[in-house]
Amino acid sequence: MMSSSQDDCKLPSDDASKVAHNLAQILQSDTYRVAQEDIDLLKTSSMRGVRMLLEISKTELGLEAAGITSTIIVFGGARLVQRTTAQTKLNQIKKELELEPGSTKLQRQLDRAESLLKLSYFYDAAREFAYLASRHGQTDNNFANKCSSHVIVTGGGPGIMEAANRGAFDAGCRSIGLNIDLPHEQYPNPYITPDLCFKFNYFALRKFHFVMRAVGAVLFPGGYGTLDELFEVLTLRQVGINKAMPIILFGRDYWSRLINFDFMAESGLIDDEDRKLIQFADSADEAWNLIQESS
Repeated sequence: MMSSSQDDCKLPSDDASKVAHNLAQILQSDTYRVAQEDIDLLKTSSMRGVRMLLEISKTELGLEAAGITSTIIVFGGARLVQRTTAQTKLNQIKKELELEPGSTKLQRQLDRAESLLKLSYFYDAAREFAYLASRHGQTDNNFANKCSSHVIVTGGGPGIMEAANRGAFDAGCRSIGLNIDLPHEQYPNPYITPDLCFKFNYFALRKFHFVMRAVGAVLFPGGYGTLDELFEVLTLRQVGINKAMPIILFGRDYWSRLINFDFMAESGLIDDEDRKLIQFADSADEAWNLIQESS
C-alpha cells in the first residue's frame, strides 16, 4: 500500500501534444544547428575572424584546384567604357542640353562625357593586352597539364576590369574576377570564367589574393580605387614584402600629369631607386613586352 507522501510525488502523465511541440522547438532552435550551418552565428562580430579565414581559404582552394600558377593584375577605372557606349552617353547628354541650354549641371556632364569618350581608348588597350597575355600563358599544353600561368585577374567589375576579362574571353582563355559589393558595381562582368569569380566582403583579403600569385601589375587610368591599388602594390614592392614584379602604368601622359613621382623623390620622401619600381607603357604590345622581359 502506497503512503500519502508517495502519492504526492506521483508524476503526471505526459501530454503528447506538448511533448511534440517541445521537440519541434528543440529541432528548430538556433542552438541545435551544427555550427558551420548557423549563418546567424557566422554573421556575428565574434565570428569575424572565422569569416576572414573562410574568405582567404575559399579563394585559395579554388585557385589551387584550377591550377592557376601565376597571374597578371589589371587595375583601372570602372567608368572607362568602350567607345560606342561612351559615344551613346555623350549623344544623350547633348540632347538633354538642347532642351536645357542654360543648365550648368548638364554642361558639366557634357564635359565629363567628352573626356570619357577620349579615354575610351584605354578600354580597347586593356582588352588587347589581356588577349596577348592570356594566349601566352594558357597554351594547349598548359591546359593538358591542368595549369595556367599569366592568368588575368581583375576586380571583376565594369570598365577596364570588364575589358581585361573580355580580352581573355576573346582568346578562349580563363580569367579571374575578385568581386566585391559596391554601390555602383553590384554584379560581376559577364566575361569572367564562372568558376574563377569570387565574391569578397573584406577589401584587405581581396587585395591579398590580388598580389599572392602576381608576376606583374598593369594599371590603367582610374579613380580612388585604382590609386589605392597602385600604392598598395608599390608599398609592398618598396618594403620588399612582395616579390619583384613589374608595375606598369598604362598611359604615360595621363599618369605623369596625375602623379609627380620625380617631385616625391626630389622632396626626399622616396628614394631615387623607388622611381624604378614604376614603368610606363602606351600600347598593349609595349606592356606585354615589359611583362615578358621580367619573367
